[in-house]
Amino acid sequence: MAAITAVPTALHTVPRARAVSRAAAVPSRSFAAQLRPQQRREARAVRVFAEQSTKAGAGAVTDSTWEDLVLKSPVPVLVDFWAPWCGPCRMIAPLVDEIAAEYGDKLRTLKLNTDESPNVATEYGIRSIPTVMIFKNGQKMDAVIGAVPKGTLVQTVEKYLD
Repeated sequence: MAAITAVPTALHTVPRARAVSRAAAVPSRSFAAQLRPQQRREARAVRVFAEQSTKAGAGAVTDSTWEDLVLKSPVPVLVDFWAPWCGPCRMIAPLVDEIAAEYGDKLRTLKLNTDESPNVATEYGIRSIPTVMIFKNGQKMDAVIGAVPKGTLVQTVEKYLD
């Protein structure tokens, strides 16, 4: 006679092709704790590298640095008005960083956090974020409002480069 065993109900939700043991379905240790010491060092190295690469790209500007970095800039300036809670702002942030890397010294690329620096945002009538503005010789030249494709931003920048 075959023995009947009880199957935990949690395993019934896993597709049959991916049946896992109860121990694998509910890990008792954190991911890092499951790694060998060498793997932990490698995981930390990758994490540090990723943090460094995200810092490259557009610089930050605030109310106090606005005049020096934007209005007195010898090259055209692209300013991304954003906020940390804004989903579309997070979508275009990598695009702005790519543009900063591609244009290098021909274009200064900056980001202004509208929560931390509301005075400049109010002065330029920023009512919707993300807003990307182009400044040349201290004057506002153009603005792009909303999450747009990289091509739209590049097209706008190209109009004002010498």
